Amino acid sequence: MTEKLIQIQNMIYEVRGQKVMLDRDLAELYGVKTRIINQAVKRNIERFPASFMFQLNENEFTNWRSQIVISNEDKMGLRRPPFAFTEQGVSMLSAVLHTPTAIAISIRIMETFVAMRHFALSQSSTNEQITELRQLLMLHIKNSDYKFSEHDEAIKEIICALNNLIEKPKKTRKIGFHVND
Repeated sequence: MTEKLIQIQNMIYEVRGQKVMLDRDLAELYGVKTRIINQAVKRNIERFPASFMFQLNENEFTNWRSQIVISNEDKMGLRRPPFAFTEQGVSMLSAVLHTPTAIAISIRIMETFVAMRHFALSQSSTNEQITELRQLLMLHIKNSDYKFSEHDEAIKEIICALNNLIEKPKKTRKIGFHVND
């Protein structure tokens, strides 16, 4: 992946089970202030249903802040919980911003989301393959154990038969006078 895609990937968080980007990160990428993005969204709020954009609740906001460890939140513009944009919300955002930079960055962001989705799908495929291989290995071990126990029994039977076939040496009498004769 290129450096820009990696930078974008590091700005994608999982919140409420969805991959999202925050308004301040999008503002940084688009080269505008966060308030410009928020104003554009408010002017076009009908384009941003809850499945495209939502505001972090206080708990999510606190958890997010603790993860990124910002020392001076007021100067960083984090007095209120940020807006989180899903992949569709990011796409819609480029439509309402109308700048060449917004369009170019949105394309890169979409490429990043697609790359992450492909990676996740390949991982689930790999996990399925590992599970299948594990099941085949366990079946092979079970069959090998069964065959080994069959062979073990057969070997024991052969040893027993051989022991029965081997004549035991006859008792020989000692030469001489014996009291118990």
